[in-house]
Amino acid sequence: MNKNTIRSITVVAALFCLIWLLGLGWAVGEYYAGQPEKVPTTKLVNEKIENKKGITIVALGDSLTRGTGDETGKGYVGVLMDEIKEKTKRPVQLTNLGINGQRSDQLRKQVQQTEVGRQIKKADLVLVTIGGNDLFRGGQGLEDFATEDIAAIEKDYLDNLKFIFDQIRKNNSNANVFFIGLYNPFIELDQGKEMSKVVRHWNYDSAEISAAYPKIVFVPTFDLFELKVNDYLYSDKFHPNSKGYRLIAERVASLLTW
Repeated sequence: MNKNTIRSITVVAALFCLIWLLGLGWAVGEYYAGQPEKVPTTKLVNEKIENKKGITIVALGDSLTRGTGDETGKGYVGVLMDEIKEKTKRPVQLTNLGINGQRSDQLRKQVQQTEVGRQIKKADLVLVTIGGNDLFRGGQGLEDFATEDIAAIEKDYLDNLKFIFDQIRKNNSNANVFFIGLYNPFIELDQGKEMSKVVRHWNYDSAEISAAYPKIVFVPTFDLFELKVNDYLYSDKFHPNSKGYRLIAERVASLLTW
C-alpha cells in the first residue's frame, strides 16, 4: 500500500469521525434544547393549583357574628372576609353559624352538633363572638351588675367558654381562633362607668381562658368604642353600625398573618 492510499484512507477516516462528532453534538443539543421549556410549564401548573386552594372561615356566636345593625349587611365577618380576599388573592368560603340573641350556654349546645363539628373541622379560621347576651340580658344587666348574681352568671359563662374552646380544639387543632371581646354600649349612661368595670373584668377573665389554648387569640374591642360609643352604634344603641363593625374587622385583620 503506497503513501497516497494511506493518506486517502486517513482523510476519509478523519472526515467520518468529524461527521460523527457533529451528529452527536446536534443530537445532544436537540435533547437539551427542549428541556428548559418544560420546567417553567410545570412550575406554572403548580402555582395555579396552589392559587386554587381557598381559605375556609367558620363564624360562631351571637348577633355580632350575624352582623345585626350593619346597614350594609356584612358585619365584621363580611368585612374581614373581603379583606382576606383582597390581601391573599385567594377564594374564601364562609359558613356563618351565628344566631341572634344566642348565649354561651346555647353556643355550648350548638358546637356539639355533628354538622357544626364537621364545619369546624374544615376551617382554617374560626371567629367567635359570645357573652354580650349573658352579661347584658337585654338591659337587665344594668340593674343588677353590683349584685352577687352577676358573679354567678360570669362563672357559668366562663365554664361554657372553656367547653366551647375545648370542643373547637377537639374538632380542629390547627385553625386559628379569634375570640372577640366585649365592649360597653351603655358607657354614656348614668351607670356606664360601673358597667365598664364589669365588662373589663369579664374581658380579662375571658382573655386568660383564651391564652390557655394554642392559637386561640382574644381580640379586645372595648377601647374601640370607649371614647365615641354612639358614633359606632346602630339606632338600637346596642349593636355596632357599619363603622363599628369595620373597626372590629380591622382589629382582627391586624392580628392575621398574611
